[in-house]
Amino acid sequence: MFNALDENELQVVINAIEEVDAPAGTAIITEGEAGDCMYVLESGSLLCTKMFKGKSEPTKLKEYVPGEGFGELALLYNCPRAATITATVDSKVWRLDRDTFNHIVKDAAQRKRDKYDAFLQSVPILQAMDAYERSKLGDAVQEEKFSTGDYIIKQGSSADRFYMVSEGRAIATKKQADGSQKQVMEYVKGSYFGERALLVNEVRAASVIAQSDVICLSLERDTFKRLLGPLDEILKRNMEEYKKFA
Repeated sequence: MFNALDENELQVVINAIEEVDAPAGTAIITEGEAGDCMYVLESGSLLCTKMFKGKSEPTKLKEYVPGEGFGELALLYNCPRAATITATVDSKVWRLDRDTFNHIVKDAAQRKRDKYDAFLQSVPILQAMDAYERSKLGDAVQEEKFSTGDYIIKQGSSADRFYMVSEGRAIATKKQADGSQKQVMEYVKGSYFGERALLVNEVRAASVIAQSDVICLSLERDTFKRLLGPLDEILKRNMEEYKKFA
């Protein structure tokens, strides 16, 4: 959210942000309420939960660790809080008010959204999304850069991100019984990977290696679930493509 700010904009945010203590058990934001600020966790631990239709107990979505921000979606889209976030231990957060957010951070987010929108429209798996859904995705993705030979993901590692190739070329390799590596896929601009493990909660099925300087847009696991839940069925249609490499 703050990566798009220039130095002057960042200084305005620093001057406006307010320190707040959150003792264990404090609900910092509550699902369904109007949102008037966003937060960044400085210390402690927070639990994010959401009530889903047909369930009597809230579902755990994620745990926040220091450095993570939350609460911005209600400000970006003028909608109620999508989840409840509660301090599990004594914690400290920084609160940014709606006015500063709207005048500084939201403008920067719009620039980021505009930058990525055309690319996101070109990704086949995202073409079923409407403009609003793509804008949410554009706000949430992070740009990551890799040099030739870098491992973007490694076979057998835990999975916590979904990737889309914005620039460059990468290949997927899978370790064979004799220890050799077999190339199983190639990725170019508009390609995506990493969704299999996010959907079926397993380790990476293959390694992905940059074959040139590569820029990827990545989406963290919990954000993926929160924002792209409706895409689950679309993603599952692509599972057949991977079964031949299992």
